[in-house]
Amino acid sequence: MAHLLKNLTNSIWHAFHALQHDVPGIVAKSKLKVLTANIGTLMDLYGVEKGLEHYRSTQTLTFEHYIYYLQKEVFSSLTDTIPINTCRSIEKGIDEICWLVCRKFYIDRSNPVFKDNSVYQLFRIFCLLAEIETDGADVSFLVTMHSDEVAQVASQLVTSLGLCWDAVDFSALSAAIGNFRFPTFLAVLESKYSGEGSLDIDGITEAIDDLYQTYVEDVIKKGYLMKKGYLLPTLKYFWFVLRPDELAYYKDSQQKEPSGVITLDPNCWTDAVSNGGKLDRRFIISTSEHRYIELVAEDHRGRLQWLSALQIAIQHSSEKLSYQRSLANQRRSMRQASKQQKEETRLELQFERQARIAAEIQARKLEAISKEECARVQELEDIKQKLEILLHEEKQALRDEEIVRNLQARVLREEWERREELERLQQEQQQLLEMEKLKRMEFEMKQHENEKQLQEAELRLEQLEAEKQSLDTELQAAREKAKRAEDAQINLESQLVTIRPLRNGERIRRTQSFIPTTKERPLVIDDSVSLQKNC
Repeated sequence: MAHLLKNLTNSIWHAFHALQHDVPGIVAKSKLKVLTANIGTLMDLYGVEKGLEHYRSTQTLTFEHYIYYLQKEVFSSLTDTIPINTCRSIEKGIDEICWLVCRKFYIDRSNPVFKDNSVYQLFRIFCLLAEIETDGADVSFLVTMHSDEVAQVASQLVTSLGLCWDAVDFSALSAAIGNFRFPTFLAVLESKYSGEGSLDIDGITEAIDDLYQTYVEDVIKKGYLMKKGYLLPTLKYFWFVLRPDELAYYKDSQQKEPSGVITLDPNCWTDAVSNGGKLDRRFIISTSEHRYIELVAEDHRGRLQWLSALQIAIQHSSEKLSYQRSLANQRRSMRQASKQQKEETRLELQFERQARIAAEIQARKLEAISKEECARVQELEDIKQKLEILLHEEKQALRDEEIVRNLQARVLREEWERREELERLQQEQQQLLEMEKLKRMEFEMKQHENEKQLQEAELRLEQLEAEKQSLDTELQAAREKAKRAEDAQINLESQLVTIRPLRNGERIRRTQSFIPTTKERPLVIDDSVSLQKNC
């Protein structure tokens, strides 16, 4: 299969390049035998490396000769009837073999950010999107990635990491680098577009894994949908992964083996489901077995996205090439067409320039011959022609002067209009400034009044505080006075008790006459309490 070898040419070149020893561009057959035997074993072909001994009767091979040998002796045994899943499995296995050969040149690097598995995934993405071309210096080949493809991968990585993509900065970077080989591609992603160490390595790994699923595993879309059961009409959430030839669904995003697979082919179709004439979140997939599968998206936008993705998958379900590789080929064809168009335009301009120069030279020669033959006759005609030229130049100068005058008048008119507009804007700005000043003065007056009221309140508070202190002083004096009165009363009672009684009746009368009653005693205390309350 020619397209399978074409898909694997870039990864085989990396393995071939890693096996080079002293002379660049050639590898010893003994090393290529091991690589060929591993490729043949993966494809259930044994002994395909033995033919290298008699191939070209040399001890070394160039990359072009080795690819030709693989095409004739190894990949020619594959037919076009091999399923696409088998081709993908073979392609993955050969990429792993080539990666094992060349990984030591890319894993061993200073200050690594990506994990080894992430580097392998980026290697496969690079081999898918890169182009192989001959080096201008010699006949050797070189695998490089176009700056547009690098920008697409880097922007997706940056966006998935929650960062902002700067297209201008990348344009300057790509102009400085030129060709992106895999070490350069890896270094740019690690040093500039992976958060510069500020993000978690697990997040970077997940972002690269999403890129790997999109480009290498051909995942067009993935996400959660509700699926209606076949036997029991109940809705259940599944994690769906859409590829060009199948729609697999899992119990969750971490499950490895799918719970089911819906095979897609050109006979399938999909459409939205209407509810009373109104579209809702449901849509159906009709398979080639006349089976209808009903799915429910999370919202209307999700339904539209899934319908569009399913239509793309159905359109590319019968193709031998992967969806992403087809898109890469389309982009490559567009770049080549644009480059060819620019080259054709350049050649046309160059041809027209050469034709104009040749015509000018021929015209000079004819003019010289004509002048030599008719020198005498053409003297007057030359003078007349010069006069006509001068007259024409004068008329042209007058016309040019009129055009310049009109342009100056228009520029002057536009300048006056701009000046009037600026004056109007200046007046409006002056009015706005005056209104702002008035508002500011009003605000200052209000602020001054508030400060004055605040000062008056502070003075009133100080007066109340002084009154409170005076009342506290009077209350304390009243309490001391009441205490002294009570002490005096107690002393008086004690003195009256010590008097010898002459007559009981007289003593009692005198005691009652000098001692206040219990009802009269707390009057002073009540006055003090009432005084305290008043304070």
